[in-house]
Amino acid sequence: MRLMGHITSDRPLLVLAVREEAQHLDTSLPVLLTGMGKVNAAIALASTLARGPLPSYVVNLGTAGALRPGWTGTHVVGTVLQHDLDSDTLRALTGKSYGAPLAVGDPDGPTLATGDSFIDDKAARARLAERAAVVDMEGYALATAAHDAGVRLRIVKHVSDDADESAVRAWQETVAECARALAGWAADNVPAYR
Repeated sequence: MRLMGHITSDRPLLVLAVREEAQHLDTSLPVLLTGMGKVNAAIALASTLARGPLPSYVVNLGTAGALRPGWTGTHVVGTVLQHDLDSDTLRALTGKSYGAPLAVGDPDGPTLATGDSFIDDKAARARLAERAAVVDMEGYALATAAHDAGVRLRIVKHVSDDADESAVRAWQETVAECARALAGWAADNVPAYR
């Protein structure tokens, strides 16, 4: 976890997983790098928000794998879900529901599936494509932490790969281009970016 800059109540906080995704940001806004995965993301954002002050809102910028053919570009997410939580078994055991999908940002935006597994095979991609358009490793955790702190969150993902056997190589080859696109989106859509 690394926080660059100072959080104030009148400005948003930009949150990304790793420095590779943040390499083209040129802003006076605070930037939080959480590390990859749900645990790192949740701990980093929750502890940052708990220390205060709270930002005006949080913007999660990051890369995502496409679960459906033809998905490219930058997307403002509408709903985020956890794909690796066995909700049915937990409900059977306890009678309670855990990990319900969360609405974030654009109500017409795509659904993002979050899990700790890097999706890089066709079978997993096909299963997830039934429920979501893109996949990442931090979004749901960030949405939960922001919601619990009472802070509004937007999730913005740029497609880096096709979540198939070429995903690892594709992410490595495209992350700089993705970071440039995310920085451009932030400059165009986040007030006080510069």
